[in-house]
Amino acid sequence: MTAAERPILGLMLGDVTGIGPEISARLLASGKLKDLARIVVIGDARVLELGCRDARVQPAVRSYERVANIDWSRDEIPLLDLGNIDPATLPRGEVSVESGRLTGETLHLMTQLALSGAIDGISFAPLNKGALHKGGWKYPDEHQMFAAWNRHEGFFGEMNVIEQFSTFRVTSHVALRQALDMITPERIASAVRLADSSLRASGIASPRIGVAALNPHCGEGGLFGDEEIRLIAPAVRRLAEEGIAVTGPISSDAIFLKALKGEFDGVVMMYHDQGQIATKLLGFNKGVTVTAGLRTVYTTPAHGTAFDIVGQGKADTGALEQAIRIAARMAAARKDRAVA
Repeated sequence: MTAAERPILGLMLGDVTGIGPEISARLLASGKLKDLARIVVIGDARVLELGCRDARVQPAVRSYERVANIDWSRDEIPLLDLGNIDPATLPRGEVSVESGRLTGETLHLMTQLALSGAIDGISFAPLNKGALHKGGWKYPDEHQMFAAWNRHEGFFGEMNVIEQFSTFRVTSHVALRQALDMITPERIASAVRLADSSLRASGIASPRIGVAALNPHCGEGGLFGDEEIRLIAPAVRRLAEEGIAVTGPISSDAIFLKALKGEFDGVVMMYHDQGQIATKLLGFNKGVTVTAGLRTVYTTPAHGTAFDIVGQGKADTGALEQAIRIAARMAAARKDRAVA
């Protein structure tokens, strides 16, 4: 695609107390992603400068007041300088309530830019959920926060992407006891449909989806749990009749091995840790989290703020690079559908 056809992505530098500024600066300075998207940093120039010092890079940066004013022909990193975060006043390597508040403030502004059409998607370096919540953004997680900002109605969810496959959830950030009551045929169907549409949007033309069982060994025919018989299997059959390439239920101790061997592009799990353990074990430094099902594209590394290595200049950019690549593909696909 030509430069003018590439999606415009806003990059947020993450919670300033963590490794976000460093990995953002190093990745931007590398120029790796210029052929995929037009990337504009949205945040504070002082935070980007801090990241450049940590990463030991000195890229050319130019500030703009509006995305529409950016001269994309220049070999510089464009920045919308919000002037809202002074890193000298905030701690490093620890949770900061004020930094959490400002992180949310920046993401909220970026969401408004996306909803107005100024940018085509959002990628953000790692944030700290605890700081975000303590800073006044009172949501169980950022996905529900984004859904509220997008005024979304209906099912949405977290998509975790590693090189081998992606995972989706019927239930997510709730207590395990509560999750069991939330598993219904309707939620299973919504999660599978979300998996199918999200995988297609990420470039997989005919996604193959596996659905995990809830109980050990699929309940052994009802010997210890009948949710597979009552809830999961009937939902999967109906979805297959709709034309979705879906299989299940498959025992948790087998489904991720099958996905790893290439049998599935996506796995729908019943609860949070059922799949997170597998994906983090397989792709901690390359995993990506996508908020799937919303009007706005949001992607971020699946790892956290890594307080233990802040300022040491050794943070890995792999997951952030993958997050931006996925955001670029999803945003480009949406642009193509809009034109069609």
